[in-house]
Amino acid sequence: MNRRGLAYDLVEELKRRILSGEIAPGDKLPAENSLVDEFGVSRTVVREAVSRLQAAGLVETFQGRGSFVLEVPERTSGLREVRSHEDVLELLDFRIGVESEAAGLAAGRRTDRQLKAIERALADFRRIGDDPSRSVEADFAFHLKVASASGNRFYSDLIGSLGPMMIMLPRTRLDPAYEMSDATHLTRVVLEHENIYDAIARSDPEAARAAARVHLSNTRHRLTSELSSECRLRERREGR
Repeated sequence: MNRRGLAYDLVEELKRRILSGEIAPGDKLPAENSLVDEFGVSRTVVREAVSRLQAAGLVETFQGRGSFVLEVPERTSGLREVRSHEDVLELLDFRIGVESEAAGLAAGRRTDRQLKAIERALADFRRIGDDPSRSVEADFAFHLKVASASGNRFYSDLIGSLGPMMIMLPRTRLDPAYEMSDATHLTRVVLEHENIYDAIARSDPEAARAAARVHLSNTRHRLTSELSSECRLRERREGR
């Protein structure tokens, strides 16, 4: 099996332990040597896996101290059964419909104060390059501020009820090329957020709807590409 497949398997197992509470928030991940021995992989594979967990917002790494599990956002009843890759794609389909309309309404109804709140959330999101473990909360905050500016409390209540897990669930299934620690990908996603903000600032509902749809559709496309890669990898493992 290649390094990518080994790292994927290790990420999935550690993610399972974290999300199930087997490794609790605040706990330190097993030491690098322990993971090498337990899973029979190289240090390079372990480091790649830990990097992916950090980018997904599940762990935070401190120089000289190791990696520690972060508090996992509470799953709401609506997200409790979101487990498979297909479930996550359906979640994104739902978000595309809801958040595109919320962005359009925000462009037509937002107040100056609400626009400023979206701008602050965008600025905070731009700064996550220095700390990828903050990317989930910063990303969610931006989307929640847009929903709040729609002027319809049902949009903000719905996005608020989904919580940061709506961001984290897709992140844990993305290829390393799409992690927030990857400078090229981060730049691309920041630009997608900026396009949403710019349309809302111009009070252009159609452009805001389109920008939100493009952003979430791009995420869905990235996940679809990853699903195809996983299927091919699984077939190679099974010798098909």
